[in-house]
Amino acid sequence: MPELPEVETTVRGLALHLENRIIEAARATRPDMRRPFPAGLGQALVGARVTGLGRRAKFGLIHTDRDQTLIFHLGMSGRWRIDPDRLEKHDHFLIETEANRFALNDPRRFGWVDLVDTPMLDQWPSFAGMGPEPLGPDLTAAYLKRALAGRKQAIKLMLLDQRIVAGLGNIYVCEALWRARIGPRRAAARISLAALERLVTEIRAVLEQSIRDGGSSLRDFARPDGELGYFSTRFDVYGRTGEPCRRDDGGHIVRIVQGGRSTWYCPRCQR
Repeated sequence: MPELPEVETTVRGLALHLENRIIEAARATRPDMRRPFPAGLGQALVGARVTGLGRRAKFGLIHTDRDQTLIFHLGMSGRWRIDPDRLEKHDHFLIETEANRFALNDPRRFGWVDLVDTPMLDQWPSFAGMGPEPLGPDLTAAYLKRALAGRKQAIKLMLLDQRIVAGLGNIYVCEALWRARIGPRRAAARISLAALERLVTEIRAVLEQSIRDGGSSLRDFARPDGELGYFSTRFDVYGRTGEPCRRDDGGHIVRIVQGGRSTWYCPRCQR
């Protein structure tokens, strides 16, 4: 599933071609995605100028001068294709400007789009109650200490809770915990402020590195220009069951299941 770096990479790629452009056409080409397309979506977008693009958690945002924002979620296999030679079977939604065309492709059909009045974005159901952005200034060790106070659940599960931190997914939580030398099964409330300082630093570092690398191309994900992200070549723990820890500490990566999700970590250096 595309996670935060993949969505950020997608948004940045779209912005190069879509920002400040006027939408000349917008239509559902195959309307069988996870959720129905909003009624009147094409009429609302045609003639609008794209004023900017952004991201909230794992959602992409396309802002227009009509004070409306198109929200898209890439689901498990979605990606935008820029200037495709022809429409493919799994192209579900098409936007055209005077210069380019953009096709939202999703073979598994778990993605979806919505149209929201921009001033109401914070109240949109999926955004209401979300925690701070991991790359923003509000994610601090002091904030995490308060948010995790009294929590007996494992730190791995707490970091995946979107009410604690917005947009963190399984890959990057596993990687950040390894970098911070924190065991994924540790009770969240028992982690020291100093350890949380390391954790915040490593969360930012692993996300920023993945964004620079174009994301992690697992299964179907590709950037809008068709190129594959290569951060997956840098994984320290994710998917490395039985392999030696990169710290050369004599440990080997193990896989456990937490909350129905796989977790990879090194028992030797993550306490």
